[in-house]
Amino acid sequence: MSNQSPHNLTLAQKANCFDTWQHIFLIQKLLAKMQIELMNRQFTHDQSKMRSPEVEDFTEYGNNMRTLTYGSPEYFANLGKMRDTVAHHYAHNRHHPEFFADGVNGMNLIDLIELICDWYASSLLHDDGNIEKSIEISSKRFNISPEITKILINTLPLITDVFESLHTQADI
Repeated sequence: MSNQSPHNLTLAQKANCFDTWQHIFLIQKLLAKMQIELMNRQFTHDQSKMRSPEVEDFTEYGNNMRTLTYGSPEYFANLGKMRDTVAHHYAHNRHHPEFFADGVNGMNLIDLIELICDWYASSLLHDDGNIEKSIEISSKRFNISPEITKILINTLPLITDVFESLHTQADI
């Protein structure tokens, strides 16, 4: 393409540029709308854990989860002790598959983004946490399709903290 001045464009080229700019502007507005929804999730994520009826059980049993392997019988036994609390939590937080009658299939892309961020952050809380293993276990647990599972795995490089292993200058 030449370095053509906008003043030297043909009428057809000007019309095409106008249509292209309208398209670009629409995409910018739509992406901004998605950003707003992501910010809503950012500031409301798991806030239900900070008040009754959830705060009591998460205070009593939540710290035990750190020492338990995600997906193990012990993990689910501890979760069972908070059955009513967990049910309340799932019912008020749409990034959990249990929020929807049809699980992950009821989710939208923003739900999935919040879900994978939550799973990643949760895997960091467990002494033996492993996000790849968590995705594998959860994909079976929630009957997540191979395609959605692959999208979750493909998203990991966008959310993993490149600084998480740096604790001192010796780690650089």
